[in-house]
Amino acid sequence: MKFVIFLGDGMSDRPMAELDGRTPLMVARTPNLDRMVRDGVGGWSRNTPAGFYPGSDVANLGVLGYDVAQSYTGRSPLEAAAMGVVLGERDVAFRCNLVSLSPDCTVMEDFSAGHIPTDQAAELIDYLNQNLASGWCQFYPGVSYRHLLVWRDGGSAVHCVAPHDIADQTIQEHLPTGLNAAPVVQLMRASWPLLADHPVNRARQERGEKPANSIWLWGQGKKPELEQFQDRFGYSGGMISAVDLMRGIALHIGFEPIQVPGATGWIDTNYEGKARACIEGLTRHDLMFVHVESPDEAGHAGRLDYKIQAIEDFDRRLVGPVLAALAAQGDFRAIALPDHPTPIAIRTHNADPVPFALYGTGIVPDGNTAYDERLLETGSLVFDPGTRMMRTLLGLA
Repeated sequence: MKFVIFLGDGMSDRPMAELDGRTPLMVARTPNLDRMVRDGVGGWSRNTPAGFYPGSDVANLGVLGYDVAQSYTGRSPLEAAAMGVVLGERDVAFRCNLVSLSPDCTVMEDFSAGHIPTDQAAELIDYLNQNLASGWCQFYPGVSYRHLLVWRDGGSAVHCVAPHDIADQTIQEHLPTGLNAAPVVQLMRASWPLLADHPVNRARQERGEKPANSIWLWGQGKKPELEQFQDRFGYSGGMISAVDLMRGIALHIGFEPIQVPGATGWIDTNYEGKARACIEGLTRHDLMFVHVESPDEAGHAGRLDYKIQAIEDFDRRLVGPVLAALAAQGDFRAIALPDHPTPIAIRTHNADPVPFALYGTGIVPDGNTAYDERLLETGSLVFDPGTRMMRTLLGLA
């Protein structure tokens, strides 16, 4: 038996007036996801436990069957692992976004600095290392706007806000607070004059692009200890994703992290490459987890058109080809779902339950016919908490 998880990050939403009370999932053309429901089972899962922020780290660990109340230390330490950064026992890792603030550095204009290309971002991170890094901190370049800061022997008593939660808002009331916040805020403020006049940003502005004129630190935590997936469930696995967070989770649970050329985390990601990598990965592993970031990014950007496109591309260019390959190979089970909703109206995550479609060998159809949020009412199978889903997928429940 082979297993596949299709994870459309932030794919679900809430009814929208501009869609006559429908959601992007209801409007998008998704024949393959609909087939998974029609020939399988539809239901819902609550992947974010009470008391936790509905981040992709928490929610995806839930999908993978991990109780974050017992094992979670923060988002950035997971990303550090994907970047090959070894954390000491007393080190604190922070996600370091390159963001676009208003010219007077008072308003969060873009949490992704216009999805700055990786090569331009690396030049800026190198410049920050030359001018801000010291014995107590170090910057590490990542992908696009997503980077890392490590505070050696640092303090984690800091309350930080994710930049995608404060789009178009003034930043003053959202700067880090808490016992250890002062050096963090000082570092963020120190980046403003350094980045404002950097040649990369001058060139971006001349082209009409958003400048990466500030860093934003958040998602902090110390090195986690997660049980290996194979020890926990008895199966090997691989992870396909464009983002360091998911590759970091993979490394911590013993999955093979598989990088696909052209996988960007945005609307232009390489779906066909991910589909091929999934099919090929199943020759080595029992389970493949294929993560697609673009619906979430479209939600954060408030782009309804992009979100519908991301959902349709997910269905046509990834789910369809992989299901066809699975059907030709023998027994399999596949499940498709988001980790959390990212509603267009609020441009950030919430903790609502999400719809799923479970399809394949031994799954008896339950009469549902379409994959969308109506499954929250009509679905025959419920995972609350979402950590229960994995054992059902693997036939262990």
